[in-house]
Amino acid sequence: MVSTESAEVLRLNNELRDAWLADPNYTFDDMRRIFEEWLARIAIPPETAFAQVDCGGVSCIWADAPGADPERVVMHCHSGGYLLGSAHGYRSFGGYLSAASGCRVLLVGYRLAPENPWPAGVNDGVAAFRWLEAEGYDPAKIAICGDSGGGGLILAALQKMRDEGGAMPACGIAISPLADFARTGASYKENADRDPLVNEDFLAALGAAYCGEMDRRHPGLSPLYGNWAGLPPLLILAGEIEMMRDDGKQCVDAAKLAGVDATYHEGQGMAHIWTLFADRLPEAREGVALIGDFVRKHMAG
Repeated sequence: MVSTESAEVLRLNNELRDAWLADPNYTFDDMRRIFEEWLARIAIPPETAFAQVDCGGVSCIWADAPGADPERVVMHCHSGGYLLGSAHGYRSFGGYLSAASGCRVLLVGYRLAPENPWPAGVNDGVAAFRWLEAEGYDPAKIAICGDSGGGGLILAALQKMRDEGGAMPACGIAISPLADFARTGASYKENADRDPLVNEDFLAALGAAYCGEMDRRHPGLSPLYGNWAGLPPLLILAGEIEMMRDDGKQCVDAAKLAGVDATYHEGQGMAHIWTLFADRLPEAREGVALIGDFVRKHMAG
């Protein structure tokens, strides 16, 4: 049974969707402003410390909960379909993730499309990880995480890092990943009338802006179709009622087929990126705690 608080979260998702659709002439800048205002309504956990940092040309924010281990890092890439969102808007999630994992959290302000088309965002994710490595952080004590577009981004970044050689992070976590712009999963139809935030027109607009004329199954855009062999342990979460649910399921299936230690967790009755609402939703706190346990399990030492 879902918590009573879940009704409020569904309402907040509806509010965001309706705000985005309020004016057919809205630009991406308008939608970005609306998203930032909406994110600002999510409370930041008290005593979390924040610091701006330039990670080799990528603007990021450190989020440190009290007692966070300074030698351990979870690098997180925010949601927004590769077009919206910011590290600043994700300070609340960064604080909760730091507390749950016992690690510092690096919120990555990767470049956004359509001004900076693929592969700019993926390259920024890789660059932020390599910056951490160059700063002396042990890759075995770094996890990389992302939600929605950021979830697809980190999966593509892991495949890119593996192809380029060099150290890999201890593990990866993707929450409600946007990992299949071809939209082949059954959930795109099954949940079309249940998802309170995402709809077909919005997904089509994201695809047009981010992918352009490229094949929607290009693995750099849609990591579902990439090579999964040799990746670190993965935890992928998705909400039961979201349209993109099966992106996560199919990624886990593909990773397991390639011999990767991959785990799928489905939030019963949950919508897209429900873990964002740890300030008010018990299921979100449970999801963040699950991520924290996964990080602790797979980090060295």
